[in-house]
Amino acid sequence: MLRVLTAALALAVGQPAAAQDAAVVVSADTALAQDAAEVARLRGIDPAEALTLLRKQAASIAVTEWIEGEYRDRVAGTAIERDGAVSVLLTGTRPVADGQIAIDGLAIPIRFRTGATATRAQLLDAITRHQAAIRAMVQRPPALGIDARRGELVVLIGGSDAAGDVAALKRRIEALTGVPIRIATSGRPELDLSGEVVGGSRLIGPDPVSGRRFYCTTGFVVTDGVQTGIATAAHCPDTLEHVAKDGTRTPLTFIGQWGWGFQDVQVNASPEAVQPRFFSDAARTMSRPVEGQRSRAGTRVGDIVCHRGEHSGYSCAEVEMVDFAPSGDLCGGPCLPTWVAVAGPGCKGGDSGGPVFIGTTAIGLLKGASYRTDGSCVSYYYMSLDYLPDGWRLVRAPGGFTMPGALPNSPR
Repeated sequence: MLRVLTAALALAVGQPAAAQDAAVVVSADTALAQDAAEVARLRGIDPAEALTLLRKQAASIAVTEWIEGEYRDRVAGTAIERDGAVSVLLTGTRPVADGQIAIDGLAIPIRFRTGATATRAQLLDAITRHQAAIRAMVQRPPALGIDARRGELVVLIGGSDAAGDVAALKRRIEALTGVPIRIATSGRPELDLSGEVVGGSRLIGPDPVSGRRFYCTTGFVVTDGVQTGIATAAHCPDTLEHVAKDGTRTPLTFIGQWGWGFQDVQVNASPEAVQPRFFSDAARTMSRPVEGQRSRAGTRVGDIVCHRGEHSGYSCAEVEMVDFAPSGDLCGGPCLPTWVAVAGPGCKGGDSGGPVFIGTTAIGLLKGASYRTDGSCVSYYYMSLDYLPDGWRLVRAPGGFTMPGALPNSPR
């Protein structure tokens, strides 16, 4: 198993019968309205306006996919703006007229910008081909990601490297990769976050090396068609107990874990009958049915996602990067640029493995985060549910759907 890197971990689980009785199961409309209220609080806007933004976000996924296909040779990045518009950055100088599309009664503007010098495909290729060489240039292996709004490869260095000649480092990496580079500081090195059998609840287990006990947050219920279990972060202990709200502990049977490159996921079986639900509020009084799944390809910079952590509680924030490779060797070695980074400050130790979602749509499992020197969260990152282990899939409520995007279990 991966070495536990922090003193607080986090897992992901489904919901036992006892927890179902204690929590109110909300509808899809109520769940989305709750998220809209949080977005309204964060942005200082009316809840009705925030709800419209979330509906535009979901409706514009198909638009984004069409644009990325139509302009595949020029797309440097796509993003969702604060008014719900789809913003598209293209290479070259040949202009493309802005437009607007109506979907489900929603008017979604489409805005094009030109002038990028590298496509998203070229930026991803630069990470794939030159990650090892870039890591060798600095004292601590940096995080790498793509800024979809600016069409740049972002290199997130630590404080010790930031004290050196950053301008010279930028020139060296640009000469190596042939793509535009931006050097930024992460504030603090990335750390794996640690910390009823239902997603968004608590798990506890011992570290086999030190014997110390760590806790994690449960995520979503999964199945391989034969057995059903709880998906959580692979860096959590193998031996786990589910902790109910009343303190009752239920041992969970370890099934397997996958934690290399693009995955950080573990599955444990529960003796309780697990339902496709997850807690969303900090107090674990409300649970949501899993009615949909959104892929990484259906996720854009600027999208709003929410998560629940056993330590940090419930929060929503904007996606910062869809192509992100965390720093260090947190993936059993270098991480691939398949992780999704989300703005803070809603993350703390104990959140790992927790559910990332919007409304009743499941999106990912939280892996780790970056912190400032005062301990506040800069950003967190999660594994898309595209990368559940081969043969395993999300358990959804009857009538559930899958948002368009990448095929499961295929890094891209």
